[in-house]
Amino acid sequence: MLSAALALPGCSMWREHPVTVWGDATGGEGLERVFWKSVKAQDWTNLTPHIAGNYIYILPDATLRREATMNRLQQLRIDEYSLGDFQVELNSQTLVVTYLMTARGSSGSQPLPAGPQRMMTVWQQQKAGWMAIAHSDLGAVKTSSAGNPSTAGK
Repeated sequence: MLSAALALPGCSMWREHPVTVWGDATGGEGLERVFWKSVKAQDWTNLTPHIAGNYIYILPDATLRREATMNRLQQLRIDEYSLGDFQVELNSQTLVVTYLMTARGSSGSQPLPAGPQRMMTVWQQQKAGWMAIAHSDLGAVKTSSAGNPSTAGK
C-alpha cells in the first residue's frame, strides 16, 4: 500500500495541454503543431505574423522567400496530417525543430507525397513572439529494411 502511494507523485494528474492557438505554444513541438493546424484551416491571418520577413523555405528543387512560401502554403489543401519524431534544440532565443510529417491532401492539382516527410524549422523569439525564420522540407524518409523510418545519426 505504501509503495502505491509513493508511486503516485510521479504520475501526472493533469493531461498535457493541447496546443490549439499560437498563444498556447511554448516550445518547438507546440509551434509546429499550431503552424500546421493554421495551414490546414487556411488561417492566414494568424499564421502570417509568425513568418519572418526574411524567411527562407528550402525544398529539394527550390529555395523560396516569404511571399513565395505563403503562395505555396495557400495552395495546400490538407485533409489530414500527423506529426511525430520531434527533436528540439534550444540555443539562446532560437529553436531548431526537426520532425516527420505525413499528410493527405493536395497542392494545386497534385496529391501530396505519400509517406513521412522529414522537416526542419528554425524558430526565433522576437519582440512580436516566436517567428519562423527558416524551414526545410527534406523530402521522403528512407525506410529501413524493417519498413521503419531510418534513424541513422540518432
